[in-house]
Amino acid sequence: MFYEFKNGLTEVEFNKINPGNLTVGCITSEELTAYGKKMGFDEETIEASQNANPLFRTGVDVHENYTFAEIRIVNRDGHEDFVSIYVKKNFVLIVDIIDEDNSTIDSFMKALKKYHISRVNEERLIYSFIESLLSEGNMISEEIRNNLTEMEEIIVKGKAGEKLNVKLLEIKKKILKYFNYYGQIQDIVETLEENDNEILDESNLIYISNLSNKITRLSDDMNLLNNTADHIQDAYATYLDQRMNSTMKVFTIITTIFFPLTIIVGWYGMNFTTMPELTWKYGYLYVSLLSVFVVVLLVLVGKKKKWF
Repeated sequence: MFYEFKNGLTEVEFNKINPGNLTVGCITSEELTAYGKKMGFDEETIEASQNANPLFRTGVDVHENYTFAEIRIVNRDGHEDFVSIYVKKNFVLIVDIIDEDNSTIDSFMKALKKYHISRVNEERLIYSFIESLLSEGNMISEEIRNNLTEMEEIIVKGKAGEKLNVKLLEIKKKILKYFNYYGQIQDIVETLEENDNEILDESNLIYISNLSNKITRLSDDMNLLNNTADHIQDAYATYLDQRMNSTMKVFTIITTIFFPLTIIVGWYGMNFTTMPELTWKYGYLYVSLLSVFVVVLLVLVGKKKKWF
């Protein structure tokens, strides 16, 4: 579907598009195959819009009469949409490659209706559309920050389990995905801001600059969250080391206390006939009481020395 800004926002057929009026479109990759060459797009970019690119940093293609970019959109619920965007003089086109929940189309339609007809232009439309893709960025950062804070609290309280490290790695993967996502959009915005093919109005590039500033803040947030995740991972490793040290300390104390008993048992296990305790009727009781005395003595010494 194509929309033309003239006396209002009106739907227009492809063969009736007036190049002199600002026109926007949201079409499928199949429709792009039918209309692409007629709109002056290269075969290479048309083919690129047929399938979702699994990479974020795919670059931006600047042509003489249009700019092309692919966007891999990461949504808050984890699913991903894929679109490509064409920007020409008086023309902005969104190619909807994958959009299972119609969220991209909804964002596109909101962008069309955001500004009054007297104030709408290409730069504002681009700003409104991309801003809608970033609208949940602050909320996502806050959710990740809260999750990391909860993990840190669990570690400090000594309640961290083995699964914590797995959850932490999942959060780090999520942070990396959003960091790459913002980096991808930043590449697109910077290319539009440079305006090498002079498609956009220089006086309206302030909207594109505002986008760049917002993306920078979101990227910085993700970078800080990644550093926080690294610190928590180090804290978790320290926690495991301390727990291991505590376990080894217990074993060391037990060994220290009962090692003298091993000596006593070994000593009286030699069974020399000249040992007086072998024929003494209180010999067994003597050795038993000696063992208990040694254990009690070492426990008292351990408490005094603060071994436990």
